Amino acid sequence: MSVTVLIQGRNGVTRWQPGKAWLLLPILLIAAGAGIFQYSYDQFAAQEKRVDHERLSREKQQQQVKDLKQATESQLATLAAHVARMQADMTRLEALGQQVAQTYKLNDQFDFSTETGVGGLSDLGQSIELTQLIQDMDDMVQRMDKSNVQLPILETVATNLNIDKERYISGRPIKKGWLSSHFGLRNDPFNGRRAMHKGMDFAGAEGSEVVATAGGVVTWAGSRFGYGNLVEIDHGNGLRTRYGHNKSVAVAVGDVVTKGEKIASMGSTGRSTGPHVHYEVLRGGQPIDPSQYVYRKAIN
Repeated sequence: MSVTVLIQGRNGVTRWQPGKAWLLLPILLIAAGAGIFQYSYDQFAAQEKRVDHERLSREKQQQQVKDLKQATESQLATLAAHVARMQADMTRLEALGQQVAQTYKLNDQFDFSTETGVGGLSDLGQSIELTQLIQDMDDMVQRMDKSNVQLPILETVATNLNIDKERYISGRPIKKGWLSSHFGLRNDPFNGRRAMHKGMDFAGAEGSEVVATAGGVVTWAGSRFGYGNLVEIDHGNGLRTRYGHNKSVAVAVGDVVTKGEKIASMGSTGRSTGPHVHYEVLRGGQPIDPSQYVYRKAIN
């Protein structure tokens, strides 16, 4: 097969018959174009793949930053709540210290309302919220250090002062009522068997006042098996008193009470047959006969 090309010129028609190499030229051009197109397409696909990979990488990094921010905020919230609880506990501790200082007239020596006399804090800046949190924690540490120093000293001073009258146990735990059961062996009112009664019972009208027989610190204020609603007061020197079967309690653990102060209302909670207060005196944790304190003369 051959191809003849006729070319019109000034001198007439010229006949040109290309060789086989010329016939292959279009095929080569098409093949070259296809190769260039395929190369360009592959380059574009690779570039698009890299762009997608970088986009996914950025999204992953953004999610990691978001997760880290949420985790940090959660940790800061937890830390802030912990500091708030510490501040509340310290406020109660300072209030207790101030109350004890007032009770023993030591306000001029122990001031729980002012800052501790120590050097200033380092300037940490105000650029982030964490700074204020750290500042609050530093303040809490100072307040704790101050209270840890002052309260033991206060206890020592109070012990050595003339406070015998206030914590001298004497009298009855009621203002109105009568003695209904002594300390010692008796017939149990529930089963009739002989049993040891570790206190004295004072009966009266339900709701009548139950009072502290000496000043001290409340170490129990709530329900206790057998006792019903119980109040226990530590008077120091290993002596404690208990007031059981109350209808309601008027004090809380940590309260400093004075002699004759109302601490509860008479009731019949727990193991009880009727309205009365079960009164115990403990020395070194062991119950002793309260009558020696009930009938002793008060210090004038």
